[in-house]
Amino acid sequence: QLHLVESGGGLVEPGGSLRLSCAASGFTLDYYAIGWFRQAPGKEREGVSCISRSGGRTNYADSVKGRFTISRDNAKNTVYLQMNSLKAEDTAVYYCAADLRAAFRGMCVMAGSSYDYWGQGTQVTVSS
Repeated sequence: QLHLVESGGGLVEPGGSLRLSCAASGFTLDYYAIGWFRQAPGKEREGVSCISRSGGRTNYADSVKGRFTISRDNAKNTVYLQMNSLKAEDTAVYYCAADLRAAFRGMCVMAGSSYDYWGQGTQVTVSS
């Protein structure tokens, strides 16, 4: 069984920070490009950030540029999303996903349809 498990979500005040983790079981994350996505109630899922297999390429949604940082530690089989200066509009369920096709091309993409495996999500709520 191949699983991705997100952790690190929670309730934080506006301006605060959280670090999300995406861990894999049953497979090695370093074969894959990894993406973070989010879905707020009543809204479409959107790509937040992604990182290539090597970690050399990253992409960010315009809404999070300068506030969020994606990184990976392949030795720990984990990908992180550091979220700073959080806003109420960042409230959503955050998902990580693994993409093999993009990994072969040495890149990552923000389109969810490219991804092969998905985690169950972790809730992030930004509220005072």
